Amino acid sequence: MEPQDISRRNFLRQATWSGAALTLAAYMPANGSTLPEIVNPVMDEYLPGTALMSWISIDPAGKVTLMCNRSEMGQGTFQALPQMLAEELEVSMDDVQIAFAPANPEKYGPQPQEGSFSVRGWAPRLLRAGACAREMLIAVASAEWGVPQRECYAENGAVWHKPTMKKLPYGALVEKAAGLQPPAEVTLKKRADYKIIGKPAPRKDIPLKTNGSAIFGLDKKLPGMKYAVIERSKRFRETVKRFDDSAARKIPGVSHVLKVKRPVFSQYCEGVAVVADSLWAAIQGRKVLKVEWDAPDFEPAGTASLEKQMRENLGKIESQAGFEHEYQRCKQQLEASYETPYQSHSCMEPLNCIADVRSDRIEIWGPVQEANWIQADLSQRFNIPIERVTVHMTFLGGGFGRKGFPDYPYEAALISKEIQAPVQVVWTREDDMTAGPFRPGAFYTLKGGLDTQARIHAFQAKTATQWIGQDWSPAPPGPPDAASYNKGNFEGLLPPYRQGIPHFSFGGAGTHSPIPVMWWRSVSASTNGFACESFIDELAHLAGADPLAFRRAHLPNARYQALIDRMAELTGWNSRAQNSGWGAAFTECFTGICGHAVKVARHADGKVRIEKVVALMDCGWYVNPDIIRAQVEGSIVMALGAATIHATTFEDGKAVQQNFDTYPMPRIADIPPIEVHIMENDEKPGGVGEPGLPPFAPALANAIFDLTGQRIRRLPFSLDDIR
Repeated sequence: MEPQDISRRNFLRQATWSGAALTLAAYMPANGSTLPEIVNPVMDEYLPGTALMSWISIDPAGKVTLMCNRSEMGQGTFQALPQMLAEELEVSMDDVQIAFAPANPEKYGPQPQEGSFSVRGWAPRLLRAGACAREMLIAVASAEWGVPQRECYAENGAVWHKPTMKKLPYGALVEKAAGLQPPAEVTLKKRADYKIIGKPAPRKDIPLKTNGSAIFGLDKKLPGMKYAVIERSKRFRETVKRFDDSAARKIPGVSHVLKVKRPVFSQYCEGVAVVADSLWAAIQGRKVLKVEWDAPDFEPAGTASLEKQMRENLGKIESQAGFEHEYQRCKQQLEASYETPYQSHSCMEPLNCIADVRSDRIEIWGPVQEANWIQADLSQRFNIPIERVTVHMTFLGGGFGRKGFPDYPYEAALISKEIQAPVQVVWTREDDMTAGPFRPGAFYTLKGGLDTQARIHAFQAKTATQWIGQDWSPAPPGPPDAASYNKGNFEGLLPPYRQGIPHFSFGGAGTHSPIPVMWWRSVSASTNGFACESFIDELAHLAGADPLAFRRAHLPNARYQALIDRMAELTGWNSRAQNSGWGAAFTECFTGICGHAVKVARHADGKVRIEKVVALMDCGWYVNPDIIRAQVEGSIVMALGAATIHATTFEDGKAVQQNFDTYPMPRIADIPPIEVHIMENDEKPGGVGEPGLPPFAPALANAIFDLTGQRIRRLPFSLDDIR
């Protein structure tokens, strides 16, 4: 069965449902103040049973189905969520299947895939849901046998009677269990008793992705579906003046050529869509389409002008009261500037979306990361009740925040409405890389002062960047506002150190540009972490202190102390040779803490190369160590590319890099050996997929300094240029 492409008829045929099913709501407060509801099943569009947000069902054959309300873009949702469920439900992972839930916040709760939220947000709910279902099944079995419940236990999809070792499979119990009230209290397992959670297990989506049966957005097809590609100006905010489609319409299969638009924050971006019976015909029609563009009434943005504005904005930020006084009192002082570039998301699967728009409903299929947002956006823009807008999630070939944006589904819906047929809009790689939104570049000025004990007494961070979110309003930008800027743009910039440093000053200025920007993996921490952890290393050198010892002295939190001690142990830090090329960095975002240690060495050809990366993830309570390791490895590869290989630059209001020939990805030969280790503690679950990225760039830069004495303060840089 293909859980990502499921219909009611196919599900009934393939899963052989019959009779009643136990259906349990999983969306409930973590504290259990609102109990899950078990109801007599009714036929739902997707599964038998009542769809109550995110929920599970057990059929008479004992199969367990989880309606996953989260997207799967490689981060492991398809494994982690059922693994949590199976643990408390006492079923084998072989008996758990998972299907995507359509967008419906009233039924399935919040569905955005962001902030490394799946496990840390849903663990309490799914564990309680599994435990409640288990206890209700035990209650039915004990009544059948006429024995006390305390004599019964659940294991491997069945309820057992301890004294007699009689058993009843779950499938034989679900009909009566569906009529019970859920227990007021359930006892969750202790960590020491876990059989599934905390253990490596093969991911359930890997077979689908390796045998070609997984349905990504580009794989999805509908009867009578058309294909569309869109000619867009490479210059930001240009509008269509006129177009000549005579040659395009002569291409066999081309049926429509029409002007379209897509919402990008408070603006609309225009283009001309070529619609055809095949993707090939649409692409050929686009090649011969002639479009004349109207230029916007402002100076086209370029990298040089953006960087000039950021540097000027840094000078406009005032220090917070009292900082300069404390800074001047310091025995030793240091100031340094850091620069990070714009980056493209460049997911391996370019943007695409299918829309089928009728007079009274909209239906969407595709690789969407923010199903609720897209549903609400389409409802508002097309004036169709939200319950008549259905968003189906497919697998995503990468997301990194970009596929949470509602622009590309709107574009597809607009075309479908015009041609009165389902249509799949496909972005080319060039479209994907040049239209944005991008990760914003960021410039920093940091100042730090040490006291007579060589400890940080005063610390200041000023940052100028294109503020994510400032483009939502069409109002002209106001002056830099440090107070409002502080609310959401300093993640990964020093907060863990606040307990150990007496005086802080933070300030930020929003850089204004027509270039659209938005979240990129780890968001602000991806650039803030580079500036902060590079500067901490510089202060350690100023103090004449070991970099890990210096961090240990300024991170009194026991969790960080344990993390640093473990990193020293894993790397043999205290016995390393002087100037051996080791660097370390620790960052925190989305409630996950990660440390990286990088070793570099000079090879016989004189070039510096990365010898090894040791990553240490503290995400608290976790589900599957294999998923964590894969996530962190992927983060390191992505961070390596952003630090040393690629960047997006602009000239004359256009992105220069249009494909992988000018925006190259790290190749397998570029990837050093990577070790990923996981901290064991009793902390609450935290994020993994995003926290695993920010420490790499500063750890690498610090390692290069340790080896060569050269400080890296601007990204990206080429390892070939290090001497």
